[in-house]
Amino acid sequence: MQQIFNFVIRNKTFLLFLLLFCISLGFTIQSHSYHKSTFINSANALTGGVYGTVNSIDEYFGLKDQNELLLEENRRLRRQLLNIPSASDSSYIDTSYSKVPYRITSAEVYKNSYSRMNNYLTLNKGKNDSIKQDFGVITSNGIVGIIDNTSNNYSRVLSILNKKSRINAKLKNTNHIGSLTWDGKSSQFTQLIDVSNFAPIKVGDTIVTGGQSAIFPKGINIGVIDDFKTDIGGDTYIIQVKLFNDMTNIGAVYIIENLDKEEIKSLEMMTDD
Repeated sequence: MQQIFNFVIRNKTFLLFLLLFCISLGFTIQSHSYHKSTFINSANALTGGVYGTVNSIDEYFGLKDQNELLLEENRRLRRQLLNIPSASDSSYIDTSYSKVPYRITSAEVYKNSYSRMNNYLTLNKGKNDSIKQDFGVITSNGIVGIIDNTSNNYSRVLSILNKKSRINAKLKNTNHIGSLTWDGKSSQFTQLIDVSNFAPIKVGDTIVTGGQSAIFPKGINIGVIDDFKTDIGGDTYIIQVKLFNDMTNIGAVYIIENLDKEEIKSLEMMTDD
């Protein structure tokens, strides 16, 4: 307190001048409409700039919440793209192709490898989120891979950029199917093999999931035909598929669970006596 008094005493002349200047400025502004209008406009511009800066800072720190809201909205839109009845907020979905119920869970990629021969992704959802082995993983652009291992809070995805990966796929315009594999060369391309050479194909045709497994629904995007050739035997095609997904830049994903998977697997394992 003593320091404040000392400051006032040392600068009393300047402080008195400043006080009188402010009083005179106030009288001038109040007595002249032009000065008053100019002052109000300047004050509004200043406060507007301050509020704009504060608002920008708030928006920046709120980006995480906004991203989570967008991810949830995209999850609901993904349900609609699979022709899901949206009368309630249930996670149960039903594709128009197979009438098999699916459930979608949104997740974030914690780690992603794409330059090795056997690549994996790590997601921030695990057993505590009811995530299990053999669940499919996609983005809004196309498939990413299949979950092959889980812990309580995380799960590992066998990427489509993995030499061990085998995914049922087909030509979008026909029912000719094959197996999607990876030759380990480029993160932009995978290979569709075992497609009959009777299939009418051309560069630019779309490749989608075949629906002949209990993992992915039929019709999920994969990529387009970039090139093709017949194999050594001459009976099937080897098709170079340019992926819709940029596998080097995967952030938000959707985990797909086929709710009838166990029933389907049990039926397929049954043998005649």
